[in-house]
This record gives sequence, C-alpha cells and structure tokens, in this order.
Amino acid sequence: MEREGRAGGAASGELVTIGEFARLSRLSAKALRRYDELGLLRPALVDPVNGYRYYDPAQVEGARLVAWLRRIGMPLSRIGRIVALDASAAAVEIRAYWARVEAETAARRDLAMYLVDHLSAEGGAMSRKLGSTDSTDSTDSTGSTGSTGSTGSTGSTGNAGGAGRTGSSGGAEDTGSRGGRGRSPGSGVPGGHGVPGGPGAVRLAIRCAALTDTGSVRTTNQDAAFAGPRLLAVADGFGEGGAEASAAAIEALKPTAWGGGDGALSAADLLNALEDTADSASRAVRDAVAPCADPDGSGTTLTAMLWTGSRLGLVHIGDSRAYLLRGGELFRITHDHSLVQSMIDDGSLSREEAASHPGRALLLKALVGEARSAPVAVACRPDVGLREVLAGDRYLLCSDGLSAVVDESELRAAVIAAETPEEAVRRLVGLAHEAGGPDNVACAVADVVIAAEE
Repeated sequence: MEREGRAGGAASGELVTIGEFARLSRLSAKALRRYDELGLLRPALVDPVNGYRYYDPAQVEGARLVAWLRRIGMPLSRIGRIVALDASAAAVEIRAYWARVEAETAARRDLAMYLVDHLSAEGGAMSRKLGSTDSTDSTDSTGSTGSTGSTGSTGSTGNAGGAGRTGSSGGAEDTGSRGGRGRSPGSGVPGGHGVPGGPGAVRLAIRCAALTDTGSVRTTNQDAAFAGPRLLAVADGFGEGGAEASAAAIEALKPTAWGGGDGALSAADLLNALEDTADSASRAVRDAVAPCADPDGSGTTLTAMLWTGSRLGLVHIGDSRAYLLRGGELFRITHDHSLVQSMIDDGSLSREEAASHPGRALLLKALVGEARSAPVAVACRPDVGLREVLAGDRYLLCSDGLSAVVDESELRAAVIAAETPEEAVRRLVGLAHEAGGPDNVACAVADVVIAAEE
C-alpha cells in the first residue's frame, strides 16, 4: 500500500523514505504529508518524476518537536512560527503559549466555580421558598453581598484618555471611607465569586473617580481611564496606534447594554452581556489600529468593572490591574497576562527578579490588531467574571504605570488614607510621579455605598 515507503531508498543515498521517516519520528505518513502541505516540515527531496518524498534523518528532531507541540494542543499556525526559530526563542514562545493556556483554563475554572455557587444558591433559595408558609419576606439583610434594584447615586461621567476624573453626585450614604472601609470581609472570599442578595438585601450604589497622566518621561499619553454610572475602566495602549486602541476599547464598553434602567440583570444575562461586550472591545481595537503601518504591533490592555446595581462584572486582559480594599486589606483580583507573571507562577522567577527582567513588558494576552506576525502579544478574548460586592468596598483599577513602580504596601496606604475616590486617584498619580513617573499612568477608584432612599 505505502508505495512511497518501499521505493527508491538506494537512489536517495542517505535519505530515507517517508515510511522509514514516519517510524523514526513517530509520526504517521499521513501527518507528514499534511505538515509538508502546510510548510511545517518539508521533505529533503521530492522525486520530480513520481512525487515520492524523502527525508534526511537529521530532520527527526524537528519532526518530533512538531509532534510534541501538537500533543500540548498548539495550533498548527503557531507551530509554524516556532519551528522557524532558534532554540532559545522557541523556548520563549512555548512558555508564552502554555502560560496563556493556563490563564484561560483558570478563567474557565473561575467561571465554573461561579456557576456552581450561583446554581447552588438558587437551589437553596427554591427549597426555602417551597418550604415556606409565608410568601412575604420582611427581613432586612444589611450584610448581604449585593442587592437588587437601581444603581442609586453614582459618580458623574469623566473622560477616556484625558487627565480627567469623576466625582460623586451626592445622595448616597457613605458607609465608611477610611481604614477598613467600615466593613469586615464577611463570609465571602475577597475577590471571589459572590451571589447577590435576595429581596431583603440593601440597595447599593457606587461613587467613583478616574484620572490619567502622561508621567514625567513620556511625551504622549496612550493610557485611558473612565469612571461613570455603570463603568469603571483603565486601558494601557502600546505601539503606533496605542492611544487610539485604549480609547476605542473603553468606548466600546460604554453603550447602555447593561440591563434596563433599574440595572437588575440576572447572573446569566450579565455573563452573556460581558462576553458580548468583550468581543465588541476586541473588534473596536482592531478597527482603531487598522490604518497603522503595523496593526498587529498596536493594541491595549483593558481592565474594566461594570456595575448593574447588584453586581460587578469584570472584563480583563493584559497587565493592567484591579484591586479590592476590604477589611483594611488590599487584594489583587486580576492576574497579569504577562511573560514574567507566568514565570513567577511556575517558580522560575521571583517577584524581585521580575521587576528588572528584560521581558517584563511582554504580554501574553492583549487586544491587538490583525495578528499576523506578533511574536508574543496575540489577539484573544478578555477574561470575564462576576464579583461579589459589599457596602464599604473600595475598588482600584490601574495601569502598570502605577503598579510597576509603586509597591502594593504604598498603594494600600494611599487607598486607605483617601477620604474620597477623587482624593484617592490624585494621591495615586502623585505616588507614580514620586517614583519617577517613567510611564503613562491611569487609575480609577470606586466606593460601594448604601444607596440613598428615593
């Protein structure tokens, strides 16, 4: 059957037939033909008369590499780039790929755990309802993890991309703005997957502010920040079209697709809306950088929280960050999609070493233009999830122009000390300047407060 495998071994000298090479490389002849067609593994010689393929035994290592990469699930298009690299560069690419796989697996795991929690809570609520003899719920749950109802009073709209900030429009009762934010962590895990309260839950609102700054070294500002009634966002642009990319990503999140006027989206609807909005941000960035000479070299990070009146939805990609201040402790609730973070995760790099690592700016995930040749940063979907909220929480979103130069202990002190979100963003930008201001800075701060009675 395998005529190629039996033919012409002597005529090819040191070359071997496709059948023999398949045995040496542990790849099937069918796979070898496919890899030849795709340009991944070309034969050393193709007989011009009968088309038989012959391989050099020295190609075995390359063939095995292709097989191993396929076993870890790497797409053929990416394998094609790796096999053309030297060993060191190939190792960097493989590390970047696997770190991305692990990040996406973690995001799916988080979503799965949220669904378990959500459905378990729904099942418990249904059981209580079926077993109840009184349909009226008069309990006032002041310690719940969320609420149904409107957003109440929120900060007024600021700008995206400029040195703007947003303030409170009043009318909401603050539950404590210093120290421990007036609330203990409660039973929920900070930054975890909360299930909002039921009919007796208190109604919550947010007060927020945002600020961007060029920094002390850069001449242009490619960061963007926004704080408004339903959206808190920062984006850190890079490349020729970085400013356009960061502005477009945030602009794509602004449409009022986040439920009706009362903000009472179900968990399932909110997750669907998050997915749709994340896709919209990806398309907006591709369109924004399309006119650039090198569109796949331009893009942006994006970290955003969307408020519905009872839940916070998180959209995150890149190395901008979101933090939660609760019970006097500052918790990072996002995971950097960067090469150095993947090396920290696998233990090959310490946090101290990461600060000076030459690859610290390399992103594993970002919103970019049409990805044709970008070696590390690739276009992919942001992580999405739902967050637990408590009255007294304070959230901080920032670009790496702040987090990369200011220690988390200093961030915590500044966020705790500030009376209002407006004061907090000013303090934080000031800290970045004190640290030398080597990069653009963007930050946004929001307080979760008890909504005023209408």
